[in-house]
Amino acid sequence: MFGAGGGTSSYREAEETDMVLLWGSNARETHPIFFHHLLRGVRNGARLVAVDPRRTSSAEWADLWLGIDVGSDIALANAIAREIIDEGLADKEFIQRATTGFDNYAKCVEPYTLERAERETGVPAGAIKEVAHAYGRADRAMICWTLGITEHHNAVDNVLALINLALLTGKVGRYGCGLNPLRGQNNVQGGGDMGAIPNRLPGFQDLEDPAMRAPFERAWKATVPSKRGYHLSQMFESMEHGEMRAVYIVGENPARSEADQTRAVRLLSGLEHLVVQDIFLTQTAELAHVVLPAAAGWAESEGTVTSSERRVQRVRRALEPPAGARDDIEIIVEVARRLGCDWGHPTAERVWDECRSLSPMHGGMSYARLDELGGIQWPCPDETHPGTQFLHARLWNDPVEGPRAPFSVVEHDPPVDKLSDEFPIRLTTGRRLDSFNTGVQTGGYTSPLRQPEALLLSPADGARLGIVDGERVMASSRRGSVEVPVRFDATLRPGLAFLTLHFPDQVATNILTIDATDPKSGTAEFKASAIRVDKLATVS
Repeated sequence: MFGAGGGTSSYREAEETDMVLLWGSNARETHPIFFHHLLRGVRNGARLVAVDPRRTSSAEWADLWLGIDVGSDIALANAIAREIIDEGLADKEFIQRATTGFDNYAKCVEPYTLERAERETGVPAGAIKEVAHAYGRADRAMICWTLGITEHHNAVDNVLALINLALLTGKVGRYGCGLNPLRGQNNVQGGGDMGAIPNRLPGFQDLEDPAMRAPFERAWKATVPSKRGYHLSQMFESMEHGEMRAVYIVGENPARSEADQTRAVRLLSGLEHLVVQDIFLTQTAELAHVVLPAAAGWAESEGTVTSSERRVQRVRRALEPPAGARDDIEIIVEVARRLGCDWGHPTAERVWDECRSLSPMHGGMSYARLDELGGIQWPCPDETHPGTQFLHARLWNDPVEGPRAPFSVVEHDPPVDKLSDEFPIRLTTGRRLDSFNTGVQTGGYTSPLRQPEALLLSPADGARLGIVDGERVMASSRRGSVEVPVRFDATLRPGLAFLTLHFPDQVATNILTIDATDPKSGTAEFKASAIRVDKLATVS
């Protein structure tokens, strides 16, 4: 937050806070380790509020569930803010000393009355008021979110709306308070930390800032490009225009994970040269001209991994890679050698030490200290520093150290894929506890929890459509159709359907999803497609 791409709080704080707003996250199934910390907080007296279109297994543990209409998060957040301001629950001293832009923000949220929010979100006005008062009055409270917030065409604005609530009430920069994006996959946080972002160098240093590029250029004896690169959606746009003709993919399966799957496969198949480096022969690898078999990072490699609480921990090789597979570092170094750059034979520790020398927030995280302390939370600038349990304590200094935190003016903007008479059902997608992403790493193994993929519908929708539980139907969006069995789910309200992307060979879910993207982050709107469900014609 505020320039550092990581959650502000630690897991321990979830156990000792007064309130948690779990927004757009079914953490019980998608982040089960974190959810155990959250449940300890509930047992210690914290109030849990779940904001989710579905009454998920996480919502079952909540004191209050706000069953929001898909894509109306900003309307809800702005209405909560308006109620907090009107009831005098805003932290005026914190706002004046530590923030900027409050007056414009207050004008923005003024039209978002409880009554308007109820119309926009489907959440009763009384429930919105209850949450606003509880959050405003709580001494310590945290907001946690995941892809239910970020997989929208206005993803960044959704996040900014939640940040506004924390600034409004002074619930950031203190123990037990904060803003926490729960990362969707293992080491997503670490990837961002290491510069796997188009405009950042390791340590979230601005690529376009000459002063930040200079140390890297000295260390690498090379010129670092001064212009930001493409994010994933821009890469596919570039492929479509014939500009990007060669792609090197490491540990990703976009042939199945991208929205509008038909388009993604067409563009990948049309490349002049596609290289895929992975531990499995994924559907994307099957399209590749060259496949580089890699070692499994969690068991067959040395290195580090970073969790959602910014904790860097060691990973140790437990097994030798199978014949033909090589460590990612070894593969990349060998590719560089073939391209004319001899980097020698660096170990994982040597690579990490180079990173520490260039990324100030990792400076004090030697392997020895990571081992001794069981992991360290960044920022940790030197080897006398213990790591940082929570971020932005500086906002409570008087005067504030560094820049003040800005409020952001954000407005409700409904999903791009509009509901209509032809496509009257809102499809949202997500994950389950028993499976992982496109199923490559989990689909080959059995689980007593796993059920075959099915389109989840409310029993009321099933009755309206004349469909019985288990019947195969045709689900169609404006982009394509898939045949899929139906399973009734009482956690869904009428008009809402749910699919996962775990079983693309059974149901190609992402044929239905829309690739409308957020211009600021490049994230596609996986969570809000419009579909219809038709009975299959019977053969006489």
